[in-house]
Amino acid sequence: MATTNQKRDYYQVLGVNRQAGAEEIKKAYRRLALQWHPDRNPSNKHEAEERFKEITEAYTVLADPQKRTAYDRYGHAGLGPQPFADFDETIFADFGDLFGGFFNLEDLFGLGGGRRRRARVRRGADLRYDMEISFEEAASGLTTKIKVPRQEPCPSCRGSGARPGTGPTSCGACQGRGQLRYQQGFFTVTRTCPQCQGTGQVVRDLCPECTGSGQLQRERTLEIKIPAGVDTGTRLRIAGEGEAGSQGGSAGDLYVVLHVQEHPVFERRENTLYCSVPITFPQAALGAEIRVPTLDGEERIKIPSGTQSGTIIRLKGKGFPNLNGGGHGDLLVELNIVTPKKLSREQRRLIEQLAETWPAENRPVERSSLFRRVKDIFG
Repeated sequence: MATTNQKRDYYQVLGVNRQAGAEEIKKAYRRLALQWHPDRNPSNKHEAEERFKEITEAYTVLADPQKRTAYDRYGHAGLGPQPFADFDETIFADFGDLFGGFFNLEDLFGLGGGRRRRARVRRGADLRYDMEISFEEAASGLTTKIKVPRQEPCPSCRGSGARPGTGPTSCGACQGRGQLRYQQGFFTVTRTCPQCQGTGQVVRDLCPECTGSGQLQRERTLEIKIPAGVDTGTRLRIAGEGEAGSQGGSAGDLYVVLHVQEHPVFERRENTLYCSVPITFPQAALGAEIRVPTLDGEERIKIPSGTQSGTIIRLKGKGFPNLNGGGHGDLLVELNIVTPKKLSREQRRLIEQLAETWPAENRPVERSSLFRRVKDIFG
């Protein structure tokens, strides 16, 4: 590799100008990497390797905003002797299809030291628990207990999967690295070790209680608090009460999904409640005081005289509580005049007398002038 004084300008290496944007630099690198990939130049492999190292070094600097700023100001001297010694491999995440697998820049530039891979720590899975509650419980909130089946760390081996008194040993297939490396031309391709599943360790003497899994199925009783104002579909997250993690990983979470039963009287739309109350014609005509249902019991309201069917009376603050606080919604009471299907003789007589006092335009249709005209037309 050329010394610092002999290095070419990074912009010249990639064939872009100093005002080039990140996307233009990325495209230039992709084009040149394909052109000088050592596997694509078997007849001139040494030169291809040198050129590939050069363009990769240039891209490593120019793709990093901090390093690019330092390079623009001070040139190669502003980057130190190894400008890519603390590189971030994530800048090459978009080039997986270009190289056909993972390549290790530490191996490429001689920076690595054969580090062992840590055992793969895995977070436990999240769990879902569906729970049905009544309409009234959703309105008032409640504290209750639920039983949740889940995987928990084996108490005998404490989650290691090894027989008590023993422990995992280093994986012989990968020498404890958790990865296997394969040479493909100029690159080293790294894959997860299939024997230890990337942990770098294997258990040879299995725990008899959990048969080496490190976990057992248990049913745990949890006390949960359901706040007032929940609705169907509300999810309550209980942190750390999901499945146990592996290799010391944290436990997952438990999500309690609520299903609220329908109410025989009230219809809910967000925090507003609706209900329909029947009234008689005399109550609507003369006015009255009636009792209507609410979540807190019955409440008396006044009906003004001349009330029409379908009139809505609003009771402020008598609806559903707000889940996030801030009071209650309203209750809307719809008044509907009910016509009786059966009348006693006395009731019929009185209604007929009432009909005689009605203005002519509101009398029964058979006595109206319109009825007489229609009768004359059709004979």
